[in-house]
Amino acid sequence: MAANLIELVELAPRLPRLARLLGVDLGTKTIGLAVSDVERRLGSPVKTIKRTKFSADAKELVACADEFDVAALVIGLPLNMDGSEGPRVQATRAFVRNMAALTPRPFVFWDERLSTAAVTRSLIEQDASRAKRAEVVDRMAAAYILQGALDRLAKMARDVGA
Repeated sequence: MAANLIELVELAPRLPRLARLLGVDLGTKTIGLAVSDVERRLGSPVKTIKRTKFSADAKELVACADEFDVAALVIGLPLNMDGSEGPRVQATRAFVRNMAALTPRPFVFWDERLSTAAVTRSLIEQDASRAKRAEVVDRMAAAYILQGALDRLAKMARDVGA
């Protein structure tokens, strides 16, 4: 396993006081990206990368991490509904292993089950057209994944302070 793949509980004490996180929804055709504010309270969708080949995808991902000066990446882990790991999880783990050689930033996996479904449902409730949903769903899913991790980090901080 990559040296810079860590658990969320290990990430918390390593983070600088004001540091952004990058949320990543790794799809087969696109990569949705979201970034947190420096206080790590809110994840906002920023970009969708159209996947081509690993080297180009990785270069664009690292460039985005550099642009927003992120301290770590939160990668959605597409577990099956029963919690088991299928081919998409294996592909995600392989992508992170390969990415780990390109950046010193730590990676954290976050369970992304139902993230795209939740975002799609929300967009339908907002009466977004099918074309608009297709355009934004990946980066919105990345924000959903990132927000889950941010909320967990905030809860861990409250529990330590209590």
